Amino acid sequence: MGPADGPNGEKDVPGHYWNQAGPNKVVGKHYNTGPFGASKFWSSEADDGAFLYTVKGTIDIWTPVLAQEYADKGYVHRHEFVPVDPETTLPTNKVIWLKHIAVTHFYFDGPHAPDGMHKHSVTPGVDWEFFIVIKLAF
Repeated sequence: MGPADGPNGEKDVPGHYWNQAGPNKVVGKHYNTGPFGASKFWSSEADDGAFLYTVKGTIDIWTPVLAQEYADKGYVHRHEFVPVDPETTLPTNKVIWLKHIAVTHFYFDGPHAPDGMHKHSVTPGVDWEFFIVIKLAF
């Protein structure tokens, strides 16, 4: 599980709990919980705090070829890493490729889908439509 590094002790990604699974691998659980105690953040119909997904992640670089290879395996979502220090010259093509595996049925319609672009029905198994891109600090 990651450190509580956000305001008021929130986790770095709302509703997620992570465990290291190898040098460049993580596994996690994704709950229907948002930042600052926001309820039903990911789904209005699932119970507040409900366990929605098991998540598998692999840290790697981004290239068009790797993007297709990961997508073919269900890693259709990625988070980009960005430097915390704006003066850094470290490369920013590092990403974490994520596969969200739903554990229940629900409608994904939280604040990340206000324009309807990302809203969709979810069934147990790999969520092939979970593709929101968020930048993470390193």
